[in-house]
Amino acid sequence: MPRSITVLGATGSIGASTLDLIRREPDKWRVVALTANGNAIELAKLAREFRAEIAVVADEASLADLCAALSGSGIGAAAGPAALVEAAARGADITIAAIVGCAGLAPTMAAIEQGGVIALANKEALVSAGDVMTAAVARHGATLLPVDSEHNAIFQCLQGNDLAHVRAITLTASGGPFRDWSLEQLQRATPAEAVKHPNWSMGAKISVDSATMMNKGLEFIEAFHLFPVGVERLRIIVHPQSIVHSMVEYRDGSTLAQLGPSDMRVPIASALAFPARMDTPCERLNLAAIGQLTFRAADEVRFPATRVAREAVIAGGAAPAVLNAANEIAVAAYLDGQIAFTRIVQSVEDVLSRGLAPAPACLEDVIAIDAEARARARELMEPVR
Repeated sequence: MPRSITVLGATGSIGASTLDLIRREPDKWRVVALTANGNAIELAKLAREFRAEIAVVADEASLADLCAALSGSGIGAAAGPAALVEAAARGADITIAAIVGCAGLAPTMAAIEQGGVIALANKEALVSAGDVMTAAVARHGATLLPVDSEHNAIFQCLQGNDLAHVRAITLTASGGPFRDWSLEQLQRATPAEAVKHPNWSMGAKISVDSATMMNKGLEFIEAFHLFPVGVERLRIIVHPQSIVHSMVEYRDGSTLAQLGPSDMRVPIASALAFPARMDTPCERLNLAAIGQLTFRAADEVRFPATRVAREAVIAGGAAPAVLNAANEIAVAAYLDGQIAFTRIVQSVEDVLSRGLAPAPACLEDVIAIDAEARARARELMEPVR
């Protein structure tokens, strides 16, 4: 029987890679829902191709375009945040949670409450609501499979082993486009330069996060919740080639690493097929052609984001949610030319230093903390060049 699937964020890079894999084995899948932020025409095209039951745009102003593009198809159309949640709550064997930012939190939680498999590509959701989300996973009997290449690598390296035997988990980081830049150069880094990742093809926000190393900071927080070994056993190392996606060291001295090409279809395929494996069209890994793999310590002077994220994990409570919200506002301000590159992480620290709300106990608490942190961050967005 075909497995049912919902793709939250179908027109983004993760969604596109997921649908590319489904396209190659269409008889194995039944598409329940596809969602997008506002690209109604592309969403309708995908909904028709994959014969989805419903297509949903977050932007209510795009609903008319979506309805027109789906006219006569028999495919349902809806718009708005509530419609996204309803689409996720339809239930599917597997839900790809790939809506960028905190906007993906409520739909992801709705999918978790159906008790299926959640392939999580939205790291911000787990960062902002880690304890709330993991408690919901346990309560509803859902299965959380990480899609981020680093966390998927760790997940694979842990299979068949006991967390009690883990000495350290190491997240690898490419270092982004500015890994060899001086502090003076970073002050002048433009958005156009920041979004040109040397290894991965990603959206603007995540590309800037990679450039500041905040992406790795967010992944550190995510790993803290996914793999509960404690902060002291989580590490970050810069690996410019992005071939080793992460490593797990065991108490006996063995270190297991997952290697693969810089292609998100590899970790997505791992989640789609788990616990089995499936074919991908990815370029095969040729280590002889690559020649060498290099590693270096993360520089928290030039790139303080990983330190700030680690401190937020240790602080706990609302700190990770505040960090995530403030970072989203700061990155948007940078992309709009309002602030300098080095001001992004400084702004996040400034918001964190203004005091924190109590730890969130439910989704509504997380949303309230997120809103307050965004408001504080906007107050700080003065041009600093």
